Amino acid sequence: MIEPGFSLTNQFLIAMPSLSDPNFHGTVTLICDHGVQGAIGLIINRPLDLSLGEVLGHMHLTAKEDGIAQRAVYMGGPVQTDRGFVLHTGGGAWESTLYIGGGLQVTTSKDILAEMARGEGPRQTLIALGYAGWGAGQLEQELVDNAWLCGPTDLHIIFDTPWQHRWKAAAALMGVDLNQLSDQVGHA
Repeated sequence: MIEPGFSLTNQFLIAMPSLSDPNFHGTVTLICDHGVQGAIGLIINRPLDLSLGEVLGHMHLTAKEDGIAQRAVYMGGPVQTDRGFVLHTGGGAWESTLYIGGGLQVTTSKDILAEMARGEGPRQTLIALGYAGWGAGQLEQELVDNAWLCGPTDLHIIFDTPWQHRWKAAAALMGVDLNQLSDQVGHA
C-alpha cells in the first residue's frame, strides 16, 4: 500500500524489462509532478527523428548556431505530442515554468526557445514533445504491479549520458543491473 503524502516528484521511473507497453518499454521517465490527482513526467531516452532547428522553424525562429539547430528532440510521452517541454537546470524567468526540485525545472512557454535560438537560456536542456500522464492512483497501481523501478534523479544521466545508456544507468544508480532481471512478471 502506498502511504499518504507519497510523491515521486523529481524521481526517475525506470521501466522494468517486463513492461511491454511500446510507449514505455525500456524508458526512463523523470516525474515532474505527482500527487493525489495523478502524475506527469517526461521520457528522457526516446529521441525523435526531429531536430531543435526543425521545431524552431515551425515557430518562425532561427537557431543562431548549427549546434543548437542540430540538438535532438525527445518523445516526452504519448500525451499531447504536439506540445513542447523544455527540461532544464535553474536560472531565468520564463512565462510558464514548473519547479521540479533538485535544480530542475520544466518550461512550456515559447520565450525559453527564443532564448535558446539566440544561444542564450539555460546551459543544460532536454527538449521533448508530449508527456507521460497517469490518473489518480494509476501510477501507484503500476508500482504495485512491478511495472516500474523508482529511484533518485541524476542530472548527469539526463544531460550528459548518451540516450541509449540512460535506462541502464538510471537503474545502476540503485544498484540494479537490468540484464539480471527477468522479463517475466511475478509476485512472491
